[in-house]
Amino acid sequence: MLNACKCIENLFHKQYNHKNFQVNFIKNIKDLPGRPDIALTKYKIAIFCDSEFFHGKDWEVLKPKLEKGKNPDYWIPKIERNMERDREKDKALLFAGWTVVHFWGKEILKNTDECVKVIEEIIFDMQLVKATENTVNALAEELEKLTALEDITPLHD
Repeated sequence: MLNACKCIENLFHKQYNHKNFQVNFIKNIKDLPGRPDIALTKYKIAIFCDSEFFHGKDWEVLKPKLEKGKNPDYWIPKIERNMERDREKDKALLFAGWTVVHFWGKEILKNTDECVKVIEEIIFDMQLVKATENTVNALAEELEKLTALEDITPLHD
């Protein structure tokens, strides 16, 4: 299964690079909680390429199937712990100011362009917010200067 995960991750990277982004990314960054598959450090975006089985996609459907299958005492707690760990790492990343994005493996395989588009939109939104903040800050500075000028009393009336 590890090879399948790497294949999905590599497909995403390939498509991401093909789009010729002006954004540097790091694969499997070890210093971040959960070791995201891709980290866009400039924008603090952590991307995870998750396999459906090991990360519990449609758990309410998968769990009953596992209960009837082989070795449910192993698989159910394992997958539930994976899901819990996913939530823990997401919280830690969010607390550290990162945006967290998860893609399912089949989603990447079938709709790689759409996955890349999601990241593009997140980056665009972040750039828009930054530009808006810069504009607001510049206007606030100008307002402060004007207010300071009004406080100056004229020497001659």
